[in-house]
Amino acid sequence: MSTGKFHIHTFGCQMNAHDSEQMAQLLGEAGYVKTGDPEGADIIIINTCSVREKADQKVYSQLGRFKKLKQENPDLIIGVAGCLAQEQAAGFFRKATYLDLVIGTHNLHRLVKMIEEIKSGKSQIADTTFRRSVRSLGIRTLPSPGSVSAFVTIMQGCNNFCSYCIVPYVRGREESRQSADIMDEIRFLAENGIMEVTLLGQNVNSYGATLSEDVDFPELLGMINKIDGIDRIRFTTSHPKDLSGDLAACFADLDKVCEHIHLPVQSGSDYVLKKMKRGYTVGGYLEKVGMLRDACPGISITSDIIVGFPGEKEDDFQKTIDLMEEVRFDNTFSFRYCDRHGTASEGYDGKVEETVKQERLSRLQAIQERHSLEKNRYLEGSVKDVLVEGISKNDDTDIKGRTSGNKIVNFAGGADLIGKTVRVKIVRAHMHSLRGELL
Repeated sequence: MSTGKFHIHTFGCQMNAHDSEQMAQLLGEAGYVKTGDPEGADIIIINTCSVREKADQKVYSQLGRFKKLKQENPDLIIGVAGCLAQEQAAGFFRKATYLDLVIGTHNLHRLVKMIEEIKSGKSQIADTTFRRSVRSLGIRTLPSPGSVSAFVTIMQGCNNFCSYCIVPYVRGREESRQSADIMDEIRFLAENGIMEVTLLGQNVNSYGATLSEDVDFPELLGMINKIDGIDRIRFTTSHPKDLSGDLAACFADLDKVCEHIHLPVQSGSDYVLKKMKRGYTVGGYLEKVGMLRDACPGISITSDIIVGFPGEKEDDFQKTIDLMEEVRFDNTFSFRYCDRHGTASEGYDGKVEETVKQERLSRLQAIQERHSLEKNRYLEGSVKDVLVEGISKNDDTDIKGRTSGNKIVNFAGGADLIGKTVRVKIVRAHMHSLRGELL
């Protein structure tokens, strides 16, 4: 067994967070101990994301801080993993000559072996091979003590190739896990105290398309719904073009499926959606929203929106605002468009000026803040089932939990309630959370 301490610094989405959990599991099994202090670590892994704006700048800035630790301790092993590692493997070694390893998205299972190779004298090892079967999908992580929720990867990669998106190039083509493996992992989590699972995939709605077994995503949800010990099921991300009537019905028919869906619309303009290669129209998206609300009237809907896509005129942007006013999302994650190397939209004409993008983004976010507060105020006076997750970040005399609709609730209570589902009356709404009273 190896000895030493490791530190993992994570950028990006829930998929990246789960990748970090898997790497931590592998290192723990090899005898290393996790530390939150990079200064005391023998191994530092930066898990990167390339989807958002200025991702590489943030990573290189972090690497620069860790360079000082390497100078003080030449035996320190520094590695880069994740999407940006997959995209820029050689570039990392050129720009950060003190870096020891780069590991791509299909090769997390090789992490410990690569570290041992570096310890034996090799330097600047990289593996960004795309593999026919992604072995890391099946890495099972033991929940942290006291955890009530966990991520479960059900698929990786994407076949959609939206014109702005780097994911198919850094995560590879779509691959679904066998349903039996997923069920075994969730039963394992339930046996270890997990009550809520979040199913992860770049497009969970197309789960099963690459499998020989005849199990689609709604059927998988039905199977998970029967697992004893699991009280709540969440999932992300859903592509609107693949959202079926059967999936919408799951919100009504399956008692453990939470009343929340993240359904990225990206734009309210059919012209922009076509250039994005999203595969649906605004009318089609609104039909899906109607279908979801018919099945589950109280469903919380969140979304992603890109502002300033090449060719977006003021009229196109206004159509996005009009869609927001019609749907009234519970929350949106909104971003200015930025070119990602290797994507189709990188070569598009009609780039929007940065000042215009920022002005539009500010307007959009102000509208969303109004909608979010409006949605939360609607809940004042209602009583909700809240799964208690831990101590509140704002006040250590409070505890926090989450409703089925993915709303954070802070309220007075003891740590003995962590892991329990309790009835809470919502007494006050804030923009990003709710204040409650335990009943």
